[in-house]
Amino acid sequence: MASPFTAPTASPAPVPAPTPASPDEPARTTYLLVDGENIDATLGMNVLNRRPNPEERPRWDRITKFASKVWGSEVVPLFFLNATSGQMPMSFVQALLAMGYRPIPLAANGDEKVVDLGIQRTLEAIAGREGDVLLASHDGDFLPQVERLLADDDRRVGLLAFREFVNGQLTALTDEGLEIFDLEGDVDAFTSPLPRVRIIPIDEFDPLRYL
Repeated sequence: MASPFTAPTASPAPVPAPTPASPDEPARTTYLLVDGENIDATLGMNVLNRRPNPEERPRWDRITKFASKVWGSEVVPLFFLNATSGQMPMSFVQALLAMGYRPIPLAANGDEKVVDLGIQRTLEAIAGREGDVLLASHDGDFLPQVERLLADDDRRVGLLAFREFVNGQLTALTDEGLEIFDLEGDVDAFTSPLPRVRIIPIDEFDPLRYL
């Protein structure tokens, strides 16, 4: 499955401004960690059944805007890339930088899942400091780190994904406080409807999409 290394098109869609922090309290931080390869692979293999076209991929700028508004906090957006080949997709990296992301290109020493390792280590580092977390992935490899983050009652932890393809053990953590936000329905990360058959909460049902 191809990686999401296609320069995204910025979206002009307006997004409500985040709720400002009280002057007497420091701004809350939300760490946004994007597993781009996992999102792209799930979109291609499970939703489209083919390689996504550039216009069908998520609008990464919409994801950062959602991350900012959902909990009304400042966002630190981190986008993890597999650079084991020694090459970086510079047009994609430049587009991420222009949208405020911090690209993190990682190279493996062997056959390890280098992006997963990078995200796991980052989640472990966040556990030692204050801040909320939004993870864009469906991967159950992050289960131990997410469980540790949820053990902190003062921390909000969310997952950005296609709900129907989230790892079952991660889904079960909603009972422990994990919030799952659908990339299409909640985040509005796509410019056109995806060919998905999924359970739709009645409050989200828009009949015009089916007419």
